[in-house]
Amino acid sequence: MMLPIVSQLDRAHSKSTLCRVLGVSRSGLHHARQRGDRPVCDLRTETLFKAVFAENQQTYGSRRMRSELAKRGLALGRYKVRKLLNAFNLKTCWKRKFVHTTDSKHTLPVAENLLNRKFNPKALNQAWASDITYIRTRSGWLYLAVVMDLCSRRVIGWAMEPHMRAELVCRALIMAQGQRNPAAGVLLHSDRGSQYASAEYQALLKKHKMVCSMSRKGNCWDNAPMERFFLNLKMERAWRKDYANHEEARRDVADYLMKFYNQKRLHSALGEMSPAEFERQCQLKPAPVQA
Repeated sequence: MMLPIVSQLDRAHSKSTLCRVLGVSRSGLHHARQRGDRPVCDLRTETLFKAVFAENQQTYGSRRMRSELAKRGLALGRYKVRKLLNAFNLKTCWKRKFVHTTDSKHTLPVAENLLNRKFNPKALNQAWASDITYIRTRSGWLYLAVVMDLCSRRVIGWAMEPHMRAELVCRALIMAQGQRNPAAGVLLHSDRGSQYASAEYQALLKKHKMVCSMSRKGNCWDNAPMERFFLNLKMERAWRKDYANHEEARRDVADYLMKFYNQKRLHSALGEMSPAEFERQCQLKPAPVQA
């Protein structure tokens, strides 16, 4: 708005008079002249913004967009990225209320909270976490159980069924065991729901020499990484869809888990790397020297 006024008055009045009349400093007047009527950005930047936003399934806010753009050679501040997201009308999904599915009203034995919110183990296959959530479809609820390696935040096991029996969490654990084949002693944390306290699940832990850890009663933050993961899954995928049936939901959730979340989605706890990229970096690190 200032530049047209400056252009009209510049030739007829001194710099001091212009500053006094317009109520600006000399440096402000200089910047107004230098800035001119430049557009917010060029077409190349707009194209790159829209491509990155679309490639990441319209889920990235300013922080992750900034990191991904920097990897592609466009270094911008977070405020600038936020401004351009608004300018291009690139909006992510809004949050909804999170509903918990834990059934802890049972008389089965429960384990101590051995994890104790130590959510960042130093190596893979030291601590895993598991939980259950629900997916809405027009054919009824579909329940998803997931096992995650807390070091890399990678989904290493999952199962989907139209029920929440112990079989559901056992299938997810069997997949994780098959994927990783870890040494004995993995700490596997969950809530104290009846599925995780069941004899079937506990026998599976014992078979694979895993150590059971459970959240304290009514304390969802003891399993915060899983709570956050499920919230992201719903915000970034499930709440955007209207699944006609269970099979459609299975295919789409599997696509999110295996192709997007594990392989591409940048994670703040991993230094803005995807779980797969983080694990590759872990494997490149030299082994510690034994004393």
